[in-house]
Amino acid sequence: MHFFVACLVKDERGYNPLHMNTKIKSLRALQVLDSRGNPTIEVEVLLQDGSHGQAIVPSGASTGIHEALELRDGDQQRYSGKGVLKAVANVNGEIADQLTGMDVADGSALDQALINLDGTSNKARLGANAILGVSLAAAKAAAAASDLPFYRSLGGDSATRLPVPMLNILNGGAHTGWQSTDAQEFMVMPLGAESFAEGLRWGAEIYHTLKQVLKDKGYTVLVGDEGGYAPALRSNSEAVEVILEAIERAGYQAGEQIGLALDPAASEFYEDGKYHLRTEGRTLDGEQMVAFWKDWVDRYPIVSIEDGLAQDDWSNWKAMTMELGDRIQIVGDDLLVTNPDRVKRAIDEQACNALLVKLNQIGSLSETIEAVQLCQEAGWNCVASHRSGETEDFTIADLAVGLKMSQIKTGAPARSDRVAKYNQLLRIERDLGEASEYGGWAALKSE
Repeated sequence: MHFFVACLVKDERGYNPLHMNTKIKSLRALQVLDSRGNPTIEVEVLLQDGSHGQAIVPSGASTGIHEALELRDGDQQRYSGKGVLKAVANVNGEIADQLTGMDVADGSALDQALINLDGTSNKARLGANAILGVSLAAAKAAAAASDLPFYRSLGGDSATRLPVPMLNILNGGAHTGWQSTDAQEFMVMPLGAESFAEGLRWGAEIYHTLKQVLKDKGYTVLVGDEGGYAPALRSNSEAVEVILEAIERAGYQAGEQIGLALDPAASEFYEDGKYHLRTEGRTLDGEQMVAFWKDWVDRYPIVSIEDGLAQDDWSNWKAMTMELGDRIQIVGDDLLVTNPDRVKRAIDEQACNALLVKLNQIGSLSETIEAVQLCQEAGWNCVASHRSGETEDFTIADLAVGLKMSQIKTGAPARSDRVAKYNQLLRIERDLGEASEYGGWAALKSE
């Protein structure tokens, strides 16, 4: 699979950027901090024509076992072993030596050179964080060389659709140190809005109303990793109930204007073949877990469930998709880890019907694009996603529009690391003007 910057043949000025000098002059990396105060890597790529690209790589909390390896230093005397100086050194040394002089116009060739240089199946030697940082920074430099915004460089003139946001307004699970619910994320989707800007406003108003609902019930309004409130609720279902109350109080109609989306992150409470709901003192097998979610879908206006089962519980994933796949979106995250090989298997086995897209799970832009294209060809939806350890980098906003993904998941409408992505989508919508489209309820329909 090959990908080129989409508009490299001719831009709106009739200029052919292939005649520009888009070869790498230099690249360098720096250890910076993410939203949780942990180290991560920033990469800058400078081209011979003076164009520049920069990217910061996020980091997850509930990471799947099949993800590409995020290289950490392991030095307990520095950042409790979480430093990324080894990954930084790999970029500044071996990777820079190999890639200097390469043309960023052919992104797939550059990514393949990185993969070959690493030489492992999961990018363990150089680090997926090092490789992804270079991959993204190079692609953004290529966009800069063609004088195009990143989303246009990926998708061309047809990149006009704004994704529906999944706003994570109540956090639980690993994102709160298991002090709240077993399920990790409870999200609202403003499906009835006329534009992205209006949908974001609806979500923000519901988020602020939820704060008052929780206060009225005597709960804390401290927030989790992704900006959502993290109260110590009495049950998982109470999380849905307080959100439904917030939707109504904010003046909206659940099921008509607002849909609910869940990310239970079930791998986090799966052990010895069972699902352990600590909040409720219950232990369920796979069949019972599917029945649990069916009951919720029957009772509540849920339109999407991500990782409702564990990452290798394939038989029950298929059972859940057979049971609920014609009613709601079944999203694979830990199951698929944005890996084309696992995506192909899931398509063949009909294990789900949508992909959560996380660049750092696979570790390069070209492999991410391959996974997205496989899903779109199969009629699946794709959801661009942040990680719990985020930064001010808003690349995924451009990625969602450029790759024509129907939805984006990037946390609560709070905390600058989350809001940066929403603000970029507002800019894109403004710049597109009358050409812009908002997915709305159609975003949930397979194509």
